[in-house]
Amino acid sequence: MLFAPGGLSASPVFGAFNDAELRGTATFRYLGFPIYDAQLFTQGGTPLNWSQDFGLELRYRRNISKKALVNSTLDEMKRIGRAAPVRNQLEVCFGAVSKGDRYLAISQGPDKVAFWLNGQKVCTMSYPGIKRSFMSIFLGDNTRSAAFTRSLRGN
Repeated sequence: MLFAPGGLSASPVFGAFNDAELRGTATFRYLGFPIYDAQLFTQGGTPLNWSQDFGLELRYRRNISKKALVNSTLDEMKRIGRAAPVRNQLEVCFGAVSKGDRYLAISQGPDKVAFWLNGQKVCTMSYPGIKRSFMSIFLGDNTRSAAFTRSLRGN
């Protein structure tokens, strides 16, 4: 969910799948405070298609603990009806983030999502349907902010 230092051209998203282009951007806020800036990358910048691979990058605007990232991810997956038993994998994939850190998540088919932190690959999470379960937190029909999701999806 993050950019590599050095800008768009340095981001692993461009080597992860053919013709990756920025589709949409949004800032997620909680109680009015910005938490992260998000960018969606799709093949050729086309509208989001769940049957194709895509990348989601988050640039954090504040410090967040590993525990908070893991727990909030699991809570959101449960809230949107896509719970998955992936706590152990999330604890490997996620670390604490500081203001300016970037996480990048790139789907690899329906059952895998690879993660980079500040341009360095940290893990690949595997579970049946994990792409939809994880990415729906940000891009699904039941997110915390419909306006955020519309903007991120480029709609």
